[in-house]
Amino acid sequence: MTTSDILNIESLEINILNLAHSVERIWEKHSKIVNITKHSKSWWDNNCKCNLDIYRSTKHIKDWKQFKRMVKNAKYFFFNLKIQEITNKTKGSWELINWVNKRNLPAIKAIKYNNRSCIEIEDL
Repeated sequence: MTTSDILNIESLEINILNLAHSVERIWEKHSKIVNITKHSKSWWDNNCKCNLDIYRSTKHIKDWKQFKRMVKNAKYFFFNLKIQEITNKTKGSWELINWVNKRNLPAIKAIKYNNRSCIEIEDL
């Protein structure tokens, strides 16, 4: 794109339109439509897709096992990165397990052993 021939507003508008068309062509060439739903898997990558395509074309058990191995590795790496991201951001790995809270057991269950109530210290 040459900018030396911009002498008036019309030539500027032509150059801007040419740039817009170039960007649009590049966008259409390199973009793909992705529909993100509540069932989308964040860990899915191109390796998973390639291995699934290979399995679908061959239907061999070894290709299925390779696909399952690739899925397992993709999940492992994705979730490890997420764990590292959360840990580095908050500086505390306990942020990952906030669903585990201190729970008080009922007194009867807390002192029961072998289906016998432990009422005295000697029973323990």
